[in-house]
Amino acid sequence: MSMSMYQASVPLFTQLLGGIKGTLVKTKAHVEAKNIEASALLEDRLFPDMFKFSRQVQQATDMACGVARIAGVDVPTLPTAAASFDDLIARVDAALAFLGTLKPAQIDGAEAKDVTITMRNGPRSFTGQSYLMTWLIPHTTFHATTAYNILRHRGVEIGKRDFLG
Repeated sequence: MSMSMYQASVPLFTQLLGGIKGTLVKTKAHVEAKNIEASALLEDRLFPDMFKFSRQVQQATDMACGVARIAGVDVPTLPTAAASFDDLIARVDAALAFLGTLKPAQIDGAEAKDVTITMRNGPRSFTGQSYLMTWLIPHTTFHATTAYNILRHRGVEIGKRDFLG
């Protein structure tokens, strides 16, 4: 049995973003219980040249919502505030709500669809399938994992089950 483009995208992105939301909720409670300044975690990063935690969440949600290009709909504009865990939770909720609007018929059969994204060094073109498999899935997973790792590294009591959603 083959896997459809929809099955390979929306359920995976929904699971990853659900995991991010769960870790955000736990982190908010952790920060409040331990009387930690929220910005200490929101601004944290694993290495100086890496994105900070809040940006990792933003990137994960942006990448997941990039499936819109395959579906032939506008990529949603997500809330941009990132000054609190509530801001990031609202962003994840908006991304999850968008993913919930997508139907298999919008994505399935788009394997050969032309998808072009604009990068700093110019446009980059993909087929729908290569965009999903070599761009969206790896990038979404990378940023979700990095966000998780920042929190775990800083002592937030989360584990693999939290990451998996």
